[in-house]
Amino acid sequence: MSLKNKLKYTGVAIITPFKKNSEVDYDALGNLIEYLINNQVEYIVSLGTTGETPTLSKNEKQEIARFTLEKINDRVPLVIGIGGNNTKEVISNLSDYPMENITAVLSTSPYYNKPSQEGIFQHYKAIAEASAKPVILYNVPGRTGTNISAETTLRLAHECKNIGGIKEASGNMIQCMHILRNKPDDFLVVSGDDHVALPLIACGIDGVISVAANCFPKDFSDMIRFALQNDFANASQLQYKLLEGFDLLFAENNPAGVKAFLYEMKLIENELRLPLVPLSTTIHQNVKDFLSRVS
Repeated sequence: MSLKNKLKYTGVAIITPFKKNSEVDYDALGNLIEYLINNQVEYIVSLGTTGETPTLSKNEKQEIARFTLEKINDRVPLVIGIGGNNTKEVISNLSDYPMENITAVLSTSPYYNKPSQEGIFQHYKAIAEASAKPVILYNVPGRTGTNISAETTLRLAHECKNIGGIKEASGNMIQCMHILRNKPDDFLVVSGDDHVALPLIACGIDGVISVAANCFPKDFSDMIRFALQNDFANASQLQYKLLEGFDLLFAENNPAGVKAFLYEMKLIENELRLPLVPLSTTIHQNVKDFLSRVS
């Protein structure tokens, strides 16, 4: 079965909860996983940027992956984030995780060293050849400094059999449409941007890997299901219900926004690891006001 069938609809880029002493809060993580599954999200994505992976140690990442797998207990698929700007190290890191129980690997494009399109192609080709599970490209130029062009995405999709999809967060809808028009039939395309997931579904994408679904799992996943069933009237109602919430989630940085929401929902402590800090007082108050209106 292709990733397009396994990972349709809504995946959640899950946060990493911390205690006040900055240790990983596994009780809160377990409660959050239950909350997401009970509210009908389709799958979970662990160890992405929303999980503050730049501040996690190698041992912490391995333990989070193991805990998450055990807690999910085969109820929904799990995608693990394994990426970086050192190709050799990314390939080495693939062996750190129980790949037999993971559905796919989400791998961000190389950041900071700004490779050419040929360098990006060779980077992903090497990872795909080494991975025991399908690789999902992650294009987020706002964070990495380099865009994966539509041409490079399509070349990887057609030439590398173990590259099964892309999380597109370029904000470039025209680029997304070129990918959708020319991709293989079974190649998964999901939005990495909550704001534009709905209009991109109208263009033909398969779903979303969402930050907002951490705190609005039922409404957000219902919105995506309605849209993929061509019920854009009901989908649009939910989009506009949540739109101010989307704005607040990304008003300062991610995951400070989503952690503020989850804190006010009494699911986690409002703790981040430096260099990230909690939302400013004014924006946090706006989060509280929004929740009081929509709850």
